[in-house]
Amino acid sequence: MDQSYYDFTTKMENESVNADYIEGWQSGYVLNPPREEQHTTEAYEAGYEDGKARNMESFSNWAGK
Repeated sequence: MDQSYYDFTTKMENESVNADYIEGWQSGYVLNPPREEQHTTEAYEAGYEDGKARNMESFSNWAGK
């Protein structure tokens, strides 16, 4: 894992980003298979897509949610 993964995860946690978004972002970043459909949420799916794209800009949409 590269340091940016850890640093960004810490940043999201410190800013109280939705836990499903963080888990989705982490899974997408490392290209894990997504959760089964019945276990996904809007936050998870958004995080997964952002993680796959290595997007570190959209997380603030999920802060405090």
